Order: sequence, then C-alpha cells, then structure tokens
Amino acid sequence: MSDTDLTEPSEPYDLDAYLDRIGFKGERRADLATLRGVHLAHALSLPFENLDPVRGTAPSLAPADLMAKMIHGRRGGYCYEHDILLRLALEALGFRVAQLAARVVVGARTPESRPRTHAMLRVEVAGEPLPYLADVGFGAPGALLLPVPLVTGTEFEGAGRRHRLVRLPHDGPLELWELQVRDPRGGPGEGAWTGQYAFTQEPFAAPDLEVFNWFVGTHPRSPFTRRPYLQRTTADRHLSLDGALFTETRADGTVTGRTLAGEAEARRVVEEEFGIEVPEGVTLLS
Repeated sequence: MSDTDLTEPSEPYDLDAYLDRIGFKGERRADLATLRGVHLAHALSLPFENLDPVRGTAPSLAPADLMAKMIHGRRGGYCYEHDILLRLALEALGFRVAQLAARVVVGARTPESRPRTHAMLRVEVAGEPLPYLADVGFGAPGALLLPVPLVTGTEFEGAGRRHRLVRLPHDGPLELWELQVRDPRGGPGEGAWTGQYAFTQEPFAAPDLEVFNWFVGTHPRSPFTRRPYLQRTTADRHLSLDGALFTETRADGTVTGRTLAGEAEARRVVEEEFGIEVPEGVTLLS
C-alpha cells in the first residue's frame, strides 16, 4: 500500500480569469442566480476533450495546471477537469460544494456493471431548501446545461434540455439516484427518457478523483485512451467528434454526421469547430 499524499495541493486559482474565460458578467454572490449563470456560461464556453489520454497521459488535476490548460490555453478537458474548475469557482464565490462520483449507465446492463468513473457536484445554496446537482463535464448532447435540485418527481427544463431524477432500487444504505434526459426526437411518455448516470450522495475526496483519473486516462480498456472524443455545446447546436465521426446536433434534435477524410481535416475541425489547439504528440486519426 502506498502512503503517497494525493490531497489537493494549495496552488494558485484565479477566479477573475476563470469568469472572464467563460464570459460570466453577473453578480458574484452565493445564490441560485449566480450558480445557474456560472454553470451555463461554463457549459457553453469550455469544450470537452480527451487529447491527453489519447497521447498516453492522464491530465493533471492540480488547480494551477487546470488554469494553464483550460483557462489560459486553447484546450478543454474531461469530467474531472471541468467539475474541479467549477467547484473551485463556486467555493471561491461562497458556496458549499461536495464532490460526487457516478456510474455511467448509458448502454450498461445495470448500474453495478460499471465503475464509478464520472464526477459531478452537490451544491448547497443559501435560502434554498434542497441541494443542487451541478455537472459541466458529462460529454454528451443531453448533458446538463443548468443545475437541478436533488428531488424526484419533477421534470426540469434547462436551456432547451429536459432532465429528471429518479431513485433506483439497490442494496446499499444510501439512496441511489439516476439522472435521466428526455430525447427531443422521442414521442410523449416514459419511453423518451434515457438514463445518463447513477449516483449516491456520498462525498468523494481529491485522492479518489486522482485514482479515477489515472484509470480513465491510462487504462488500455478505457474508451478515452483509444480515440479522440470531443464535445462542444453552443446556444443552438452540439458538436461531437468520436474518432473520425463528426456529428452536429441541432437544438430541435436534428442530427447530421460525416466521416472525416484524414488527419489534416481532423486537425482543422478540432481547431476551428471545437476551438482546441491539438497538443504535440497527438495523432487524431490512426
């Protein structure tokens, strides 16, 4: 057993630079309007990408490195990077925040068939009766754009997307929640809802995220080490690059896609459409 200290280092974090990068101009208060505004601004500004794992490296989760990469550089990140940046901002603004971990259930037989590899946040807001689920790092067209209160039986509309939380039966002592999204292309009724991830409200610490990050960023069976996987959300569309498949999803659910012809086109798409500078040592299409 290693006694290595994986607690989060005390390193520079620049709230002004973060808020400027995401274009947030609202009031800096620990209230619901600020939480919603920062969450949406982040989701629409910083792309999701896994180019570090593609070149064989788990990205650093140190605050100074995240700032250098995603705030001062032309890069994005995946769930741990995004939600740590958001957590640091919310804590600096005065919110009480806990780091949660989830099992991605998209395509899974059961939640238990997947490890906890996704990170999100539980945020307490002064004056609000319930904590909120915040998550700017789920790389999918149906990801949360706005935080939602941790309550079941309610459908939430957020920037054109619909989500709800349900409780799943399981054997553990804590309640198991599932975040679901409604497919805009689906018909009315329950069949249009799709589970995204399942979680309990147990808080996880920085060393836990370091272990998750190392596994997801380096393990040969991880989908993030095998091929580029990029996502970018704007006010009216969602862009995705999965290997050589470039897909655009419009707000009305219309989907178009094409296969990129080669490395040169892939690099142009990544830089022009996603706003990401491809780092040295990365081959996008093998």
